[in-house]
Amino acid sequence: MSLKSIALAFGVIAGLAASAVAAPLKLQPANPQPTNLKPGLSVRYAYPSDVKNLASARNALKYKVEQGAPLSGLDYRDSELGQAVLTSKRAERVVADIQGYVRFDRPGIYTIDFLTNDGLEAMVGGQPVGEFDGRQPCEETFAVEVEVPKAGWYPLKALWFQRTNTACLHMRAGPKGKRPKWMPNAAFGH
Repeated sequence: MSLKSIALAFGVIAGLAASAVAAPLKLQPANPQPTNLKPGLSVRYAYPSDVKNLASARNALKYKVEQGAPLSGLDYRDSELGQAVLTSKRAERVVADIQGYVRFDRPGIYTIDFLTNDGLEAMVGGQPVGEFDGRQPCEETFAVEVEVPKAGWYPLKALWFQRTNTACLHMRAGPKGKRPKWMPNAAFGH
């Protein structure tokens, strides 16, 4: 075994050990807590000529942007070829700027992940909870452990893009030690 291989193996083991003992990200609840929220999430769309990463998605939002119909939540299954994605007008090359709130009914430690096709940058309660910067089929982001200090509404912001073919966007969460489940549409408001 070469010195380089040993160093690489040590780095991987150290990284895994560090992530295993890392404290959960503490989410900040909305303050004040919102009242009279409408169901779902607010979304604005941009339709660039091409989009391959989060930087180009962010850039597209600096130009022509239009308000879309609210998302019912974050449970959009893999689309069919040619089917408009989320609540947009197009099937391909779509950027979505998503904002609103997600409700946690109980305090505690939760695991959050997303399924996305293509890229995603998601923040809940001021913390990064999901990211994939590139193109992929409908696959998971890395799971993130978070601390929900109290029941209530937490701000949610997400930048999402889809380049070609099919698209999906799902949010899952579950209490520590349990498998994350789809977040119901009723957990979202704007």
